[in-house]
Amino acid sequence: MTFTAKETTLQSYYAWHARIFDATRWSFLFGRERLLRRVADFGPPKRILEVGCGTGKNLLGMRRLFPLAEITGADLSADMLRVARKKLRNVTLHQLSYNAPICGDFDMVLFSYALTMFHPGWENAIRSAAQDLRPGGLLCVVDFSAAHCRLFRRWMGLNHVRMDARLWPMLRAEFEALVDTSHSAYGGLWHYGMFVGRKKAALGGRS
Repeated sequence: MTFTAKETTLQSYYAWHARIFDATRWSFLFGRERLLRRVADFGPPKRILEVGCGTGKNLLGMRRLFPLAEITGADLSADMLRVARKKLRNVTLHQLSYNAPICGDFDMVLFSYALTMFHPGWENAIRSAAQDLRPGGLLCVVDFSAAHCRLFRRWMGLNHVRMDARLWPMLRAEFEALVDTSHSAYGGLWHYGMFVGRKKAALGGRS
């Protein structure tokens, strides 16, 4: 398996962060559980893919919400997946760079605080997800949006996150929005968004 220089850098970053991820990220990765509860309102998906699944927090949540679903997680970091494997059962995990569709047969694809770290590559990841979804399937995203504080944006950039709100116009253009909300964190220090979109019939050349 060959990775780009950027992907190798991210793997090195998470080799250390995998050990503290669950203990620290709760303080600023907001909206994850809320998004999954919103998805449940649209009925239980049978096949789920999470791209950038990390240590498996969302996978555990989806297993509780959708106990009969076939769940797959994909992540670039072997170290993050190693943590996930210790707490997950009956979930398929893959180490890969999500630059192409996996199988085209999912009812739901989830990106949780992943797309803002895919630079370059976030547009291709969204297109790949569209191809991985069955007609009428749901794309679900919770992620950072904008931050007005320059120092905060710079600090997040050092952690490989781009906070320039670039995701949302493409999501709205290519999916039928069912949930599309913006939220502030820590008094407006930054904003994050939640999006659930239904795959359009003609997206990705499929009907």
